[in-house]
Amino acid sequence: MAPTSKTKSDDKQQQGDWSVGVIKIVSSMVFFMAGAVLGLSLGARFTPYLSIQTELFFPSKMYTANCAKERLNIKSFVHPGPPAHDMSDEELFWRATLAPRMEGYPFERAPRVAFMFLTCGPLPLLPLWERFFEGNERLYSVYVHTLPNYKLHVNESSAFYGRQIPSKETSWGSISLVDAEKRLMANALLDFSNERFVLLSESCIPVFNFSTVYGYLTNSVHSFVEAYDEDSPRARGRYSRHMWPDIRLHQWRKGSEWFELNRELAVSVVADYKYYKIFGKHCKPSCYPDEHYFPTYLNMFHGASNSNRTITWVDWSHLGPHPANYGQENITAEFIQSIRSNGTTCTYNFKQTSTCYLFARKFDPSALEPLLNLTSTVMQF
Repeated sequence: MAPTSKTKSDDKQQQGDWSVGVIKIVSSMVFFMAGAVLGLSLGARFTPYLSIQTELFFPSKMYTANCAKERLNIKSFVHPGPPAHDMSDEELFWRATLAPRMEGYPFERAPRVAFMFLTCGPLPLLPLWERFFEGNERLYSVYVHTLPNYKLHVNESSAFYGRQIPSKETSWGSISLVDAEKRLMANALLDFSNERFVLLSESCIPVFNFSTVYGYLTNSVHSFVEAYDEDSPRARGRYSRHMWPDIRLHQWRKGSEWFELNRELAVSVVADYKYYKIFGKHCKPSCYPDEHYFPTYLNMFHGASNSNRTITWVDWSHLGPHPANYGQENITAEFIQSIRSNGTTCTYNFKQTSTCYLFARKFDPSALEPLLNLTSTVMQF
């Protein structure tokens, strides 16, 4: 067989193929490097986004424990905690007047008495009240309405610790006092354990021990709001004919500002807007709405549930717009005993009793020490 011989054209063809291969390799390397550079650049830019997406669909941590903590449970209704919130009065009143329709409670409930203090600032008789409350923590709750910027400083062990409610300005003889009283009741109504609601001032004192007060209120079939009809300038003389026909003269009542209500009546009063609005429009400062709104409203709609008397003793024997004020020099065992049993009788659960007053006012700060000295011997706490 004759040997194969290479021509010049074959050599040129092989050289061309080799050159094309080199070019392809170089081009591939260039594109690879360019792609790597571009990829690194884009990766640095979109890594946070990709990480977020990855975490969204493939979370590294599970949050089932936190979800369980945020579930609604009965404790949030039974034990609402300190009365601190961001609700407006309208929102608060709406929330407070939500009332269960079922009979009974699906939890162990010890009826509480809500002690509501309406004050401008300090509570000078606070040590007396702390001694009164001591040992009865499950049976009472405390609410304090002060001036908006006032801060009540007490020890964490005090019954008054953390019990200030969101407050607004008040002025004597104006509808703002009714606002404050409704605000106190509404905050107290958030706690379903509160069954009785007592309004007090910084100058009020208890004249019986806690167990006597608690039993007297929780066993009563009536509430205690003084309401009477009197044909005088300070009673019927304050009625405005502009209230007719919604409120008529024969329905008009006057009474003490310091009241006590059961839960049903407290809900009714807080829920009322129609008659409150009439008082706000036509019962101006010389009318004193805090002395007429509650007595008139209850007389119109809940007369059978009211005793028409107050359980807070006060001395109006001195002429003037304010009652007598008692200080250190007035405090004796005989004086306190005369309030506890002053020779008069009243009706309690349709029977006559000589125990008519559970609280008394007005006492100034100097009365604190002698009152503390009488708690064990006279007031028995």
